[in-house]
Amino acid sequence: MSYNIAVAGKGGTGKTSIAGLIIRYLKRNGTGPILAIDADPNANLGESLGLEVKQTVGSMLDDFQRDKIKIPSGMTKEAYLDFKLNEVIAESKDIDLVTMGRGEGPECYCYPNLMLRKFADNLAGNYAYMVMDNEAGMEHLSRRTTQNVDELLIISDHSVKGIRTVARIRDLVSELKLVVKRQSVIINLVPARLDPLVTGELARLGIDPVATIPLDEELYKYDLKLKPLLDLPDTSKAVRAVSDLIAKLLNERGKK
Repeated sequence: MSYNIAVAGKGGTGKTSIAGLIIRYLKRNGTGPILAIDADPNANLGESLGLEVKQTVGSMLDDFQRDKIKIPSGMTKEAYLDFKLNEVIAESKDIDLVTMGRGEGPECYCYPNLMLRKFADNLAGNYAYMVMDNEAGMEHLSRRTTQNVDELLIISDHSVKGIRTVARIRDLVSELKLVVKRQSVIINLVPARLDPLVTGELARLGIDPVATIPLDEELYKYDLKLKPLLDLPDTSKAVRAVSDLIAKLLNERGKK
């Protein structure tokens, strides 16, 4: 059974970069293959990992709906759909990526979301780790895509609004009774120190961050040039902070 890590938070908090750095750590220090899930319709995890995404779950479903009358003789619709879903996987050494994307038209979001959840559940047993980068906001929580999670990492930027979004996400996880073994809050894009307004809001809401990730010029330059975050040097401040965090979480898991 895979160890499932999900990343959530409002837009602009650097969720995808955090997901990429988690995958970087697992690739270098893990003990098995990794399944990366880009569950954001505005997909860019592949770019962060340096993987080419030729097709998404959403675009495949569009093609399937148009071509389903061409299902090969002797094959059921379900078996053919499963076959086509497997073609969506972008494969590389140690890391495979599935990208949700979205279908055409205003009502084509829910179905790719449902299929992604089922597909990820079926694939999970083949990987040591699964890392899911969620849509900005709380859509995937409310749609129950993000569940059966070992580590839910809720990301805020260095802002009061970000902290308040974290609180709402925590409340939603509780209200929906999602199967999340542990939640951890991360404050990303932090300057030299936390601003008193941010620390005050954390205290008011009873939030104790498990880690702060510093602003990192190296990471910014890699993103700007579309260079894979997997290639960031160990000297990167963000790399060090995320690596220390994941090492700590996995160590605590091993002691249970």
